[in-house]
Amino acid sequence: MAHPVDVHVGKRIRHRRWLIGMTQQQLAEQVGIKFQQIQKYETGANRVSASRLWDISDALEVPVSFFFEGLQEEGKAPAEKTAVPEDLMGDKEALDLVRSYYAIPENQRRRLFELARVLSDAA
Repeated sequence: MAHPVDVHVGKRIRHRRWLIGMTQQQLAEQVGIKFQQIQKYETGANRVSASRLWDISDALEVPVSFFFEGLQEEGKAPAEKTAVPEDLMGDKEALDLVRSYYAIPENQRRRLFELARVLSDAA
């Protein structure tokens, strides 16, 4: 059975990789391993060594600490229920939406953001 920390780190690797639009193959090539190993890391089936995590953080352009963010909060019950999924960055649709949002020119993106804010306040 996978350790919860290994699962969390794997999810964070996958989230960051998705967020920047990188494939498992591309990440594996940058790190110097097979893509199947990336798959095992992302599911938590295999633990990521410190040196490998260092290489992955370099390839994904984040500090090593990024992979441990939110770890303490996972065991806690949410303070209040919201419509936002607990693992928002684990939702591929949400990541695709974020990617698409940042592809919009800045002035239009600001207007879209304000529209979303008004709509959410009205709900």
